[in-house]
Amino acid sequence: MKLKEILKLTWLPVVGASLCCLSPVIIVLLGLGTVSFGTSLADSFYGDYKWAFRAFGAVLLLLSIIFYYRGKGVCSLDQAKKHRNEIINTVLISLLVGVLGYVFFLYVVVHYIGVWMGLWV
Repeated sequence: MKLKEILKLTWLPVVGASLCCLSPVIIVLLGLGTVSFGTSLADSFYGDYKWAFRAFGAVLLLLSIIFYYRGKGVCSLDQAKKHRNEIINTVLISLLVGVLGYVFFLYVVVHYIGVWMGLWV
């Protein structure tokens, strides 16, 4: 599996799981709310609902893997049994890249954008 295919599989789940802290940044960037509203929204989302956003990201990752293999023609259990090792490897690599991408995107990229905007310190 190529790096480009892995990134295609994992970019949407990473962004979906990071919406707990990304959505307040977007709201402030678009001028739809103040910095104090964005900060309180980020505290509420990350403090109370981070498990829901992470579960949403996991569901998106599962769906992206299913659609990836449906596009490759693996539609039945017999075909899945034939490609069992490839599917297992893809799931494990996608899960690893998704978790690492989530940690990097949320705790580095979104954090420093939020610090730059004054949402959190």
